[in-house]
Amino acid sequence: MTDLSPASGHIAIPERVRERAVRLADALPAYVYDLTDLDRHSAAVRRALPGIELYYAVKANPDPALLHTLAPYADGFEVSSVGEVTHVRTVLPDARLALGGPGKTDAELGLDVHRVHVESPGELRRLIAVGGPVDALLRVNLDVPVEGASLTMGGGATPFGMDPDGVRECLELVRGQNRVRLRGIHAHLASGLHAPELLDLAKEVLAFGRELDATEICLGGGMAVSYRDPEERFDWEAYGQGLGYLRNRGETLRVEPGRALTAYCGWYLTRVLDVKRVHGEVFAVVTGGTHHLRTPVAKGHDQPFAVLPTGRPDTGVTDEPVTIVGQLCTPKDVLARRVVTSLNIGDTVAFGLAGAYAWTISHHDFLMHPKPGFHYLT
Repeated sequence: MTDLSPASGHIAIPERVRERAVRLADALPAYVYDLTDLDRHSAAVRRALPGIELYYAVKANPDPALLHTLAPYADGFEVSSVGEVTHVRTVLPDARLALGGPGKTDAELGLDVHRVHVESPGELRRLIAVGGPVDALLRVNLDVPVEGASLTMGGGATPFGMDPDGVRECLELVRGQNRVRLRGIHAHLASGLHAPELLDLAKEVLAFGRELDATEICLGGGMAVSYRDPEERFDWEAYGQGLGYLRNRGETLRVEPGRALTAYCGWYLTRVLDVKRVHGEVFAVVTGGTHHLRTPVAKGHDQPFAVLPTGRPDTGVTDEPVTIVGQLCTPKDVLARRVVTSLNIGDTVAFGLAGAYAWTISHHDFLMHPKPGFHYLT
């Protein structure tokens, strides 16, 4: 019987994912979403946030099966385009939607949504002109330290949100009109932060909101997901306890996680086509590539993976640094670089943490390779 335990890599494959990967060995590349794992994780996050509203950031992964799995635990969904609004309305007709994004069209501002996150005084003027009645939050960009983040959307000059001067201008614009009902503020200053750092930012946002007498404050997402150490998880319990301590009576606090909810349930499965040594370095060429899984290129990391020995023995390397590349005609088509592993031609390579900002952010049609299959574990 063939040994199907993972070879040396970054991540261990759950048994149910491993079994499906072996069955799909001749039909790769493919995505596999473990909906049971997503349900379990989402339930734990929901329990860790008593009294805090939870919206899912659809941009992380709009797959309908994932949305249905998340729906029992989400108070609503954060969307950023008319396409996302239409999509979620089709999948979950009764879902509450919050519309964000820095470049809303007049058509988008006129959509029937639960909340609009206003990005600027100019956008507010257009919202007053075309919409209403509609509830809105002002997206704020505070000049506060943001350290250790993988991405920064605030804390200084960025295209996202507005500084206190812009907020004050908006407060004047809403006076004496009834089309836009100002409910509070929204802030998403950074991504890739742990619970203590996010709680520090929350203190700053809450202090600013309270100066405006805001009773509804959305703190955005930004919860860290470690691609270097997949076993490391964001401390939802500490974050929930911290927010509970910070929240004043009568305040509505909301968070909008995306990646930290769905990343862990997704796997991108490929097959080794070739193993070669070029100028002393070993390259493994796999089916698919960054046109299916752009995450490692976009974030500049090695996508964690494990190898299932489903191929021909003695056609590859053992315990050597290997760079795993895809089928594209570009040197940027790299999924993991110089990772010590063992693999052979025909082996299955399973990339983990592929449930967020993966398929839908990728440049699918470059070279017009076949699309991956999509499979669901329930």
